[in-house]
Amino acid sequence: MTAHALGQELEQLAVSERAALVREIETSGAFGADPEWREAFGTVPRHLFVPYYYVGGARGYERRWGESPDPRARERWLRGAYEDVPLATRLRDGELLSSSSQPSLMAEMLAELRVGDGDRVLEVGAGTGYNAALLSYRLGDERVTTVDLDPEITESARRHLADAGYHPTVVTGDGARGVPERAPFDRIIATCELASVPRAWIAQCRPGARILTPLATGLLALTVGESGQAEGNFLHNPAYFVPLRGTDRRAPEPVALGGVPTRARENDLFRFLLALTRAALDPQEAYALWEREGRPGRDRYGVTVGGEQTWAWLDDPEGPYAWPLPGSSGPALIGT
Repeated sequence: MTAHALGQELEQLAVSERAALVREIETSGAFGADPEWREAFGTVPRHLFVPYYYVGGARGYERRWGESPDPRARERWLRGAYEDVPLATRLRDGELLSSSSQPSLMAEMLAELRVGDGDRVLEVGAGTGYNAALLSYRLGDERVTTVDLDPEITESARRHLADAGYHPTVVTGDGARGVPERAPFDRIIATCELASVPRAWIAQCRPGARILTPLATGLLALTVGESGQAEGNFLHNPAYFVPLRGTDRRAPEPVALGGVPTRARENDLFRFLLALTRAALDPQEAYALWEREGRPGRDRYGVTVGGEQTWAWLDDPEGPYAWPLPGSSGPALIGT
């Protein structure tokens, strides 16, 4: 038995579990910006992209496997593949290297990508290949490129995609450099965390292109302008991803939060501001800003990438609050 030869009973279970997952995603509102993604999630079989995965428990990670000799274990694997949760797919020395993201978050990101017929899309972070399969179903194989630095990941993604009947371009390379030989792109979507927005992405985009990327525990949506500058706001919701392979994977040095009230330290929106301003503000300054501006949500913040400068801002890119992101010589923060 293999993950793509389930037997009639499990095949029927896969169909019903997939339909239940689509209903759950729809109830969450994740398809709201583009309901056409409902068909893709209802068609592409997620279980083919997670032939095994790991579930955390009191004794560490338990491996669930589609080829287990125990039929009950195979059923648990299949049901788990269609739960609306992220699945750990690759571990090394207890460290998570790769995962299949939560389907409702994937749906929201794809809907917010706002693709149109004929768009060429670059995905940064191949993962299991599931996201590339969804894009290929919607746009066609020839318009989808996915890139990852790890050849083991790209090889397994390519194999999963082929098992599901999809053949987008899968590239082994540094995602921060984009894939210039496949450019220009109309959309770029990253499924891994970065410290800033690579300028190579913008250079490989057509004017009007949209870039959606995790940044500082949020999701940033940028529009590329005619001049090559890109600008846009964060979405309202949080997002936590594995760092882009090839970047510094070490956890940031802890910061002293003395003088910051406990209610702020434990508040997700304040911690987002801390992550976004790490290179420019100390925690006490960030807290003063957060309180003064009414504890703003993620969607009040944005980022501008122009020339050699990349800066984040609150409410207005030319307003009183702006600060450089790591690796940039952007404007100094004012208004504090």
